[in-house]
Amino acid sequence: MALLWSFPLMFFLSKRLQSVSCSASRSILTVILLTLLAPFNPLPGWAGGLAAVEPLQDLARVRGTVVAAETGTPLPGVAVVAVNGTARAETDAFGHFNLGGLDEGNSEIRFTRLGYEPQSLQIQLTAGVTSNLTVVMEPSPLALNPVLVLMDRTRMVGDPLNLAAVPGSAHFLSRQDLESQSNVFDNIHDVLRQIPGVNVQDEEGYGLRPHIGLRGTGAERASNVTLMEDGILVAPAPYAAPAAYYFPTTGRMEAVEVRKGASQIRYGPRTLGGAVNLVSTSIPDEFGWNMELGGGQDATLKGQGTVGGSSRHAGWMFQTYQIRTDGFKELQGGGDTGFRVGDYLGKLRVNTNPDASLYQELELKVGFYDQLSNETYLGLTETDFRTSPNLRYAGSQPDVMDVDQRQLRLRHFLTAGSRFDLVTDVYRSDVTRQWYKLQSVLGAGISGVLRAPQNNSDALAVLKGADSDPDVLRVRANNREYYSQGVQSVAGIRIPGERVEQNLEVGIRFHEDQEDRLQFEDGYQMVNGVMVRTSQGAPGSQANRVGEARAWAFFLQNQMEMGRWTVTPGVRYESIELARMDYNSDDPDRVVAPRVRENSVTALIPGVGVTYAISPRTHLFGGIHKGFGPPGPGADQETRVEESVNYELGARIRRTSLGLQAAAFYSDYSNILGQSTLATGGDGTGDLFNGGAVETVGVELSADYDPTAGRGLAVRLPVRVAYTWTQATFQSAFDSSYGPWGTVEIGDRLPYLPEHLLSAQVTLQHGPWDLTLAGNGATAMRTEAGTGPIEAESGSDGFLVLNLSGEYRLPTGGTMFAGVQNLANQQYVVSRRPAGARPGLPRTFHAGVRVTR
Repeated sequence: MALLWSFPLMFFLSKRLQSVSCSASRSILTVILLTLLAPFNPLPGWAGGLAAVEPLQDLARVRGTVVAAETGTPLPGVAVVAVNGTARAETDAFGHFNLGGLDEGNSEIRFTRLGYEPQSLQIQLTAGVTSNLTVVMEPSPLALNPVLVLMDRTRMVGDPLNLAAVPGSAHFLSRQDLESQSNVFDNIHDVLRQIPGVNVQDEEGYGLRPHIGLRGTGAERASNVTLMEDGILVAPAPYAAPAAYYFPTTGRMEAVEVRKGASQIRYGPRTLGGAVNLVSTSIPDEFGWNMELGGGQDATLKGQGTVGGSSRHAGWMFQTYQIRTDGFKELQGGGDTGFRVGDYLGKLRVNTNPDASLYQELELKVGFYDQLSNETYLGLTETDFRTSPNLRYAGSQPDVMDVDQRQLRLRHFLTAGSRFDLVTDVYRSDVTRQWYKLQSVLGAGISGVLRAPQNNSDALAVLKGADSDPDVLRVRANNREYYSQGVQSVAGIRIPGERVEQNLEVGIRFHEDQEDRLQFEDGYQMVNGVMVRTSQGAPGSQANRVGEARAWAFFLQNQMEMGRWTVTPGVRYESIELARMDYNSDDPDRVVAPRVRENSVTALIPGVGVTYAISPRTHLFGGIHKGFGPPGPGADQETRVEESVNYELGARIRRTSLGLQAAAFYSDYSNILGQSTLATGGDGTGDLFNGGAVETVGVELSADYDPTAGRGLAVRLPVRVAYTWTQATFQSAFDSSYGPWGTVEIGDRLPYLPEHLLSAQVTLQHGPWDLTLAGNGATAMRTEAGTGPIEAESGSDGFLVLNLSGEYRLPTGGTMFAGVQNLANQQYVVSRRPAGARPGLPRTFHAGVRVTR
């Protein structure tokens, strides 16, 4: 009965979070948390009130380790459920689980995992006592499990147990990993920092519009990375305008995958550094639900919930995610500097008998996303930043970003016997974004004003609230609409053999997308520190154009297993047609396009990866592949595609208490591209610039270690570390009007690429308690190409940010959590583009409760 009212109540409250005032946030959050916990306490009746709650009993607990029978290696992702109760857990990367909230007496504990035979154990439990188990699971006799096959086709890693055989650098973060660093904002930057080889750059402190690069690629709006959700391209217009002004909500994901090296060519179009795949919450095997409510300072409130289930022939799932905050910046003249997000996702599946010789399923996925963020491109001068890093100038008062996204995907999957399977996706995504933000003051762009404040004292005074004439401040409505649609199929063919076993994958995709710009500028006047609109621009007067792309893509990849060797050659083919229609600024109805630019690109992208198994727990891997990045619509004849030849060599080790991956990489670019966008401090035209030859070299290290494993101790102390060293240098000299490059000499370092990156966390686990200390750090980045020491105002700051979080698993099955981000309240410049110094997230407290049933 608790579910009947708890989930609708949570849904209603999460909707109301968007309108909760700052003054009421703490009291409302308290009521929400107590209400959520109410169903799990022995209330005699709702009218009796919370005062009737009796003390929680000291219940029994079970913890232990699950290993695979054939290798003795830990089994992650094993579902552990108390059959006669509501307690459930999942094993971590070391195969460990911790199950609480159990009644005294005889209890049945069930262990299930795809690809393994279910296990059920009878255990006698004693209240207040923790029982320890070691469970050995046998592999399933079934030749193929349809769910595992589908994972292999739609995910980059598939089953995490198969990670050792991936012919290249690959990383998988489970739901437990995503929750290990408690973060109320679910910032994708903090998630990806746990993976080596990923360089990210903060902008607003929340990761709403991420900057992501892999192995030295540019991080601008993740435009050089192939981004996917459930194996489907997710950028608003992946070919025509790949900048990630929309990014899926990380908090509704159950896993994040990153793949680099030769095998990434399967996922194009961009194969320069790697690919990122976000795995949305799956339809559960049986009926269940979960809720999370939390919040913190700056009137931050978050609510999310999932409910779903499956029968033999159908399954369903509904999920909502809501978050709002007033923001941490202090706007001159007052005002909100935060954001609100509402995200809704539903899935519906119908399928044949799971054990049918011809298994088929059809899954529909529908999603809606809405974001309103009071965010700006206007930063601070160096002097003002060092005095008040969280200040926002009055000139950014009207700045606001409004994003809406709708997604639809229909997936058909079939397996025919044990040798053939086929998955086909039809998809469509529509994104509208209106970023209304300050463009110029006194005729000077805000980037130039903040870059040389000593030469723009009058303009800077207006930005800070000094009275001005009408139309002195120009605010541009960067109004854009996108669509992305297509159909893709991937077939898997297994060819057994005595000496060579082959797993062939063949894929085809037809895709088209579009970016539509209809922009204008309004004029404002500063009066007594308040911006007042004095003129209104005409639609299309600042940008009136449409860019579109149509692409056919094919790939062929064959994984050949020969004893200890696994060789995976592959090839990708891209055929892309691009067009850009420029309309006159006084033609919003677009009667005629006086300028039409068309260009086409074809590319053959080969690669081969190799894995050698020294033992079942130790693997070497290496590979070589071609990197490719297409230009956008409207590129002139001088613009070349972005191309490179990429090499890597590495090793993986997995022991009972240790997991280690190390890789060295080298990328030889024959041409690198830069794009003039507002995000990079440019004019926003999107023009492309050739950068010529570049060499990138680096080392990636990641490790998971539990020194307490197998020692029979009452505590666990798992440790995780990720480190990256990268160096990228120009190999040709040139002069460029692209701001971050300028005059380049041979040997100059690329801008916005830190040489050293470090992420580490240690967790103390004892009984129902977890306490995690995590740190993320990077060396300073230069903002312009060059060599030698980075000047104070020509780079970001190096930093090491510490986060502290804790969890307590309630005897009734829920989990309470709390944490503080940026524990030392470090103040540092995360970026100087597009206009002035920008701060990272300051010290921020949060707390909440999570319940799974």
